[in-house]
Amino acid sequence: MSYPGKSREIQLASRPKGWPADENFRLTEVPVPELQDGQVLVRNTLMSVDPYMRGRMNDAKSYVPPFQLDQPLEGGAVGEVVESRSEAHKPEDTVLHSFGWRDYAVVDGKRARGIDTGLAPASAYLGALGLTGLTAWAGLTKVAGFKEGDAVFVSGAAGAVGSLAGQIAKVLGAGRVIGSAGSPEKVERLLELGFDAAFNYHDGPVKEQLKEAAAGDGIDVYFDNVGGEHLEAAISVLNKYGRVAMCGAISAYNSTEPQCAPRNLFQAIGKELTLRGFIANSYNRYAGEFAGLMAGWLRDGKVSYDETFVDGLENAPRAFIDMMKGANRGKMIVRLA
Repeated sequence: MSYPGKSREIQLASRPKGWPADENFRLTEVPVPELQDGQVLVRNTLMSVDPYMRGRMNDAKSYVPPFQLDQPLEGGAVGEVVESRSEAHKPEDTVLHSFGWRDYAVVDGKRARGIDTGLAPASAYLGALGLTGLTAWAGLTKVAGFKEGDAVFVSGAAGAVGSLAGQIAKVLGAGRVIGSAGSPEKVERLLELGFDAAFNYHDGPVKEQLKEAAAGDGIDVYFDNVGGEHLEAAISVLNKYGRVAMCGAISAYNSTEPQCAPRNLFQAIGKELTLRGFIANSYNRYAGEFAGLMAGWLRDGKVSYDETFVDGLENAPRAFIDMMKGANRGKMIVRLA
């Protein structure tokens, strides 16, 4: 393949106010720079869209810098090395890196990781075998301090992280695993994945449905992807010494006004609860341990994963918006080639 002169990319055209819309994104064509020593040119074939990206679209200080206007967005991507000036990679290698939202990416060789597509499909490295899976495992085991026999509640459980967190809890010996989702079809899928109980949060108050799903025994661990009403409900149903791994708060990401804190937060005192937020990148030192475990679980059929595919870079903004509205089951991935 000859060296491309230009590449398409999706830029942030304006910052969303509330829900992101098509006009916040721009598809454009830019020159591809010549490689410098240590760099590789990657033709992206798959890219990930994830809820955390919504926060980076705001001009606000956070744990990662915001996306810049009139610049390409970033995110996990898998692709084929077209040309290399890095000793770590050669042409035709398949690599994982963080420069998605474009057809071609010039990447420092040290920031691209070779992946084994004989072990699992390339898309799995954006999901179950990638940062998504590490998030679920680390949140459950390192942050929430999961113990065998714990009753676990996962919100947003049909999403990429939530579906894995629930299955990992089952593999590790949870006494009961409960999930919430946003449609009857997603609830049914959670039961197929081995959740002991699941409910549609549109069907009534989350607290009442959670109490019923817990069968009168409460919960010991809450893996929080949603925040808001879900977090308040979990605090009410958590047993003494319960633990919360605060992974995300998707219910608030598109709010134009600040949400109130859980109205029952005082219960954390008497119950001696632990509520702990976390960022997956802080647990990268466990990536090797996790990958070995997950590879075995996938091989043995103990964990499975869902993927929703959208084709074409030009459709990446719509895939992101649809993912934020819950249109995906499992990991939302854009196929670029």
